[in-house]
Amino acid sequence: MPVSTPPISERDRRFMALAQAAAEQARAAGEVPVGAVLVRGDDVIATGFNHPIGAHDPSAHAEMVALRAAAQAVENYRLPGCELYVTLEPCLMCAGAIMHARIARVVFGARDPKTGACGSVVDAFANPQLNHHTSVTGGVLETECGAALKSFFAERRRASREARAAARADTGTSNAPGSAEPL
Repeated sequence: MPVSTPPISERDRRFMALAQAAAEQARAAGEVPVGAVLVRGDDVIATGFNHPIGAHDPSAHAEMVALRAAAQAVENYRLPGCELYVTLEPCLMCAGAIMHARIARVVFGARDPKTGACGSVVDAFANPQLNHHTSVTGGVLETECGAALKSFFAERRRASREARAAARADTGTSNAPGSAEPL
């Protein structure tokens, strides 16, 4: 199913803002800032934020966390009539779980050119042979969602450079052109 980019409704903005707040929880925990909100009608059923590092769980993506919490809340692994708002385009793992949960609609913010499964790399929802079809709306608050991710990774790269420079200073080495390593 192709990703649609219709005019953004106030409702979509409101729920994406909640997903952005969840993403900030991930950032505060040192995780990649991705947040998700699962709704039915105008009711929030569950939220989730990315935390695979802290949870030591490669499946602890924001979407998976929200899907698990929603399934527990409604006591059913199927979540028909629900919509999932997520700040970053879902990956293949999350897309598979979204389909199995029978989510009616996915709304994402930033596109993911490396692992996006809603059209950026692959389109997991486009296969007409699937027994459940999820509609996808992309690019909701895309600039804001993308900026949160870009600033997180820029800060991470800056901290890494500073740590390497501090380590070199502690050992008295330099990577400057023309410098020699002590023997």
